[in-house]
Order: sequence, then structure tokens, then C-alpha cells
Amino acid sequence: MELTGFILAATACLFASIPTIVFLRNLPHFHPAPSFEDSKSTFEEKKQLQVSVLIPARNEETSIGPAVESVLANQAVELEVIVLDDHSEDRTADVVQELAAKDNRVRLEEAPALPEGWCGKQHACWQLAHLATFDNLAFLDADVRLAPDALARSVALMEAKEVDLLSGFPRQITGTFFEKLLIPLIHFILLGFLSLQRMRSNPQPVFAAGCGQFFLTNKNAYWQAEGHKAIRLSLHDGLKLPRSYRRAGLKTDLFNATDLATCRMYRTAGEVWSGLGKNATEGVANSTLILPVTIILFLGQLLPFLLIPFGLAGGLCWAGWLMTGIDLCIVYLPRFWAAVAFRQSWLGAILHPLGILCFLMIQWVAWIRSLLGVSAHWKGRPYPAT
Repeated sequence: MELTGFILAATACLFASIPTIVFLRNLPHFHPAPSFEDSKSTFEEKKQLQVSVLIPARNEETSIGPAVESVLANQAVELEVIVLDDHSEDRTADVVQELAAKDNRVRLEEAPALPEGWCGKQHACWQLAHLATFDNLAFLDADVRLAPDALARSVALMEAKEVDLLSGFPRQITGTFFEKLLIPLIHFILLGFLSLQRMRSNPQPVFAAGCGQFFLTNKNAYWQAEGHKAIRLSLHDGLKLPRSYRRAGLKTDLFNATDLATCRMYRTAGEVWSGLGKNATEGVANSTLILPVTIILFLGQLLPFLLIPFGLAGGLCWAGWLMTGIDLCIVYLPRFWAAVAFRQSWLGAILHPLGILCFLMIQWVAWIRSLLGVSAHWKGRPYPAT
């Protein structure tokens, strides 16, 4: 029994090491944008920086005002803010109209009827691109808040890297228990399972990734890639838009926007579950990935904790206990590091195994629902199972 326990502990150590090693190797390559002074001087040598900030909004009455105000506070840029009201059933349009009356940089536009075969957000973003005046396009979710130097710094980074699509990962604000438990896993999955060096050196679409909350591009590249039209059925633009750019022969990259933007994605347990589940089949919850990912996460992130009661029942010798202690250190290292580096919840980090368990439950439920042909719902709209 003790030999079995040691073998299990050694197995857990092997699988726990995979995301931890990848995470640590990624940290030096998960760059923030250049400083504001460097960005400002860069653009002062050229023409005035111009950016069209494009915000799709459906039932965002409580979020849209602060989002627009944070954009308007940006410095060293000439900007316009276009909000597309996508048939909201609340006061979203009224809030934007009030802001537009005070600042002529704000425009409210109404979305046409959603055509068959389109996801609401992708259709709204496609319409917004056609309405933009400037060549630089910043697609922003309504729950994102930008720092005053965000646009200057992020566009400077896009130009410095000479990329066609740049995605920033904002600091994720979490309030409720399930937000703290699950939302920080975004950084753990990204940095623990995608080599950023490989992403940048290999142009294949499979290595592309991004965050749909904050995208930057230019018009020429957007039209060449067919922008959001190329992913019109997708609910996961963070993953699918960078891949579509790469299929068009364009370059994509991502960066650490912790100090440039914040986002509170969801506010209730139901929103967390529905929000993460709606696009799960376009990520992990598909027939190709769900089983291997479950095995890797179970053996590496859950098994070390299950070995504790196993050991208390006499299943571990001293070497097994030592190995289990090493396992736990390996598991917690990236979570505790991320809690500091990305200002994440310490509660979520401590309860990491519970978060992984809930994450896997969401993936399996989403996969089963897709097999049964059950539609996903978001913002009051049903979307066919994929």
C-alpha cells in the first residue's frame, strides 16, 4: 500500500510539474506595455495617435457609463468612442446618449437586426468596424475599465512588436466566492499550458490565443482577416479571432495588461457558470481535448490533495509524505505567484483544487450539453450547440 502511495505521489509530481514549469518559463515573456513616457514620446515624433474605441453593448446599463468615461480619460490620443446598442432592454442607450451630449467624442449607434448564423457580439463588432473613423481599432468589452495611459501604451506596443492583432489580459476583479474561485484560472490555464515563446515563433493558428475583453488592430489587417465576420458563429472571440488572423497570414500577440485595464466579467455564481460554460466547447470541452485535459488536471492538481487522507489512512510512507509535500508546493507555486503578480484573490489561490474541480465540472457539463444539442444562452439569446 505504501509503495502504491509513493507511485501515486510521484505521478502527481510529474503532472503537477507540467503547468508550473510552463508558467515559470512564460513569466519573463508575458510583457507589460512600455511606459507612458516612452509611448508618448514615440507618438510625438509622428503624427497624433488616433484610435477608434469600439464597444458592443447589450443590456449594459450599469457598466457602460464607467467604461466610456474611462476611455475618455485617456491621454496623448485623439479618440472616438462608438457604442453599438445591440437591442438592449434596459437604459444602456440612454446612458450613452447622456455621455454623448456632454462629449462629442462619444457616438451611439443602433445595431441592425441580428442575421441568422451570427453571434450577437461578433455581429456588433463587425458593424462597429465599419463605423470607425480612425485606422487603429480598439475593441473593448463594456465591463472593462481602462487606465488613462492604456491606449497610448498598448498601441505603442502593437507598433513596436509589428503585430496585426494585439490582445491585452486585464486585471480580473472578483467579488463573489465563485468569481474568486474560477476567474483567476484564466491566467493559470493561459500561462500554464501555452508556451509564449512557441506562440511567437510558430505562426500556426493552433498556437494563437488572446482575450476578447481588449483587442487592438488596424483596419487593413482587420479587413484582410475578415475580422469578426470570419468567426461570426463563435462565442469565444478570445481564442477564435487570433486564429482567424493567423489563417490570413497575419501576426498576433498578447500582453500583460494588469496595470492598464480592469474587468469584472461576472457578478453572481449563475453568471460565472453560464459565462464560462457558454464557450467551453470552443476551448477545452470538445471530444479531442476534454479527456486528456481532465487527466492532466486531475493527476496534477487534484491528486496531491487526495493523497492527504490516503496517507492519514496509512497509505503513505515517509518518502510518500515527502513527495506529497513537494507536490503541494509545485501546485501552489504558480497560483501564489499569480496572486501577487496579477493581483488575484488569495482565497481563490488557496482553494485552487476546488476551483479546478468546478472548472472541470463546467467543461463536462458543456460537453454533454453539446452532445445532446442543448443550446447555450447568453444576454437573452440562444445559440446552437457546437
